[in-house]
Amino acid sequence: MTIIKTEFALALNQVATERGISPDDVIASIEAAIIAAYKREYPEKNDVELAARVSRDTGEAKILEDGKDITPPGFGRIAAQTAKQVILQKIREAEKKTVAAHYQAQIGSIIKGRVIRFDGYNAYFDIGRAEAVLPKEEQIRDEHYQVNDSMVVYLKEISQDKFGNPRIIVSRQDPRLIEELFKREVPEIANQTVSIKKVVREPGERAKMAVYSSQSGVDPVGACVGQKGVRVQTVTDELGGKEKIDIIQWNDDEKLFMTSALSPAKITEVELDKKALKAKITVDEKEAPLAIGRGGVNVNLASKMTGYEIDIIQIKSPETTSVKPTPENKANEDKTA
Repeated sequence: MTIIKTEFALALNQVATERGISPDDVIASIEAAIIAAYKREYPEKNDVELAARVSRDTGEAKILEDGKDITPPGFGRIAAQTAKQVILQKIREAEKKTVAAHYQAQIGSIIKGRVIRFDGYNAYFDIGRAEAVLPKEEQIRDEHYQVNDSMVVYLKEISQDKFGNPRIIVSRQDPRLIEELFKREVPEIANQTVSIKKVVREPGERAKMAVYSSQSGVDPVGACVGQKGVRVQTVTDELGGKEKIDIIQWNDDEKLFMTSALSPAKITEVELDKKALKAKITVDEKEAPLAIGRGGVNVNLASKMTGYEIDIIQIKSPETTSVKPTPENKANEDKTA
């Protein structure tokens, strides 16, 4: 027996395929639209419990009240224009939910996006099948977002707006953006030869990343830096080119790790109060600016990295004294000779 699909059934399947939603969602949207259109034409029925039934084969629609067909003659023509917009809206909502489900599985990863608009506060990105928003609090300070600019973003979460629609949130300042960029650039991280222990950032200015390898003969810092610094430079470029990234080796010895966390400054002495989580760091006064960093950024990041409140103590460098020759000293030397 040959089954001939009607024009409605073919259109139903086409819409479902193109929108990436199920035919059941399309039918449900049409039924909801028909009830809305009917109540608009017959407002006295607004408080009545109604149901709509749409045939998958023919598209024939019926309005039911307590199981009884109350479809008015010619209702299809009257309701067509009213129902059309509602149907499209319902399909659009179903499509958004499907797209959101697609990106739900990608939360925690990085994705390439293209700026499609910037309202002075939020930036909006085309990320392929959907639009994502980069809120002000997730932006890198002083970074500019111009239409058609392409950049990598971290897919942070999917929330809902005030209308209940899915809202895809991306970030440019989340520390995990750096972590995911290094996973992409460094094969040793991808194959788990090198592991990233922690990343802390002052977005757009400086970041520190602690790395570790349990395999002998593997230099985790060197692997991340790359030959002539090419790997770390690639990540820096993805972040706008201004953010300096310090890569340090993770160490279970807290004093050694503290020393590394405060690099590039040379540390004279480390005194830890493990109970109060406070650290006194002694440095030569010439090293103090490096230890503190511009605006305190280096010491603040080291504090976040180690979990200690850090107090930098400066000591003066020992100075060698020498007697400069004077005419009087010179005369005395001549007399002695």
